[in-house]
Amino acid sequence: MKTTSTIFQDGDHKWVAIVRDPARPNHLIDTNEYLITHGGKGLLLDPGGAEVFPAVFSALSSEFDPTALSAVFASHQDPDICSSLALWLEFNPSMRCYVSWLWSSFIPHFGGTAETFVGIPDEGMEISLNGLSLQAIPAHYLHSSGNFHLYDPQAKLFFSGDVGAALLPPTQNGLFVENFDTHIRHAEAFHRRWMGSNEAKRRWCERVAQMNIDMLCPQHGAIYRGADVHRFINWFDGLQVGIAGG
Repeated sequence: MKTTSTIFQDGDHKWVAIVRDPARPNHLIDTNEYLITHGGKGLLLDPGGAEVFPAVFSALSSEFDPTALSAVFASHQDPDICSSLALWLEFNPSMRCYVSWLWSSFIPHFGGTAETFVGIPDEGMEISLNGLSLQAIPAHYLHSSGNFHLYDPQAKLFFSGDVGAALLPPTQNGLFVENFDTHIRHAEAFHRRWMGSNEAKRRWCERVAQMNIDMLCPQHGAIYRGADVHRFINWFDGLQVGIAGG
């Protein structure tokens, strides 16, 4: 079963991490989902694939009424990101899906209508969750050609999608990165292969390094916090990506 952990709370403004599931089938990649709530409404980040929907739904329901989800945010188009969309829409057909405009005619194959999708322009946009201002931050070619991250300036939390992801062994199942040097070994091959542009990587690092971030929350693996946020940005800035094999 997936487990939940509150990683930020200030009144009714809350972030919940819905994290790794040791009971998942071995042929599925493990994922993290994140729920933001504010004023009784919820936004689910990268809600996951159809195969893991029961585990995600059960974990989320222990924290929040799923009928109060007003939107999902999809960092890009991959099936482990949002192939569960039609199942979530059963609980709130008026729910919106924020995604790059590039994928707004592709993701409907997973479900939804034309009214479901809010296309994010390439330069990003502000997203309001019941009055809470969130920022869609461009991360194109990291790894998708239409890719966004989400920043909550009030909580100082940054959802980074596949950037920062690490494919961890079962023995390393903590919520947070505890030893950066050990952890990052499980991220290197993934980033070299899946991140497609050194120029896009450099621009992302320059932008994000200037932001006030307490936690960097990837879709796979553990959360970076405190000094490890900038350790990761500096490591990623120096890494050569777009390399297959070797």
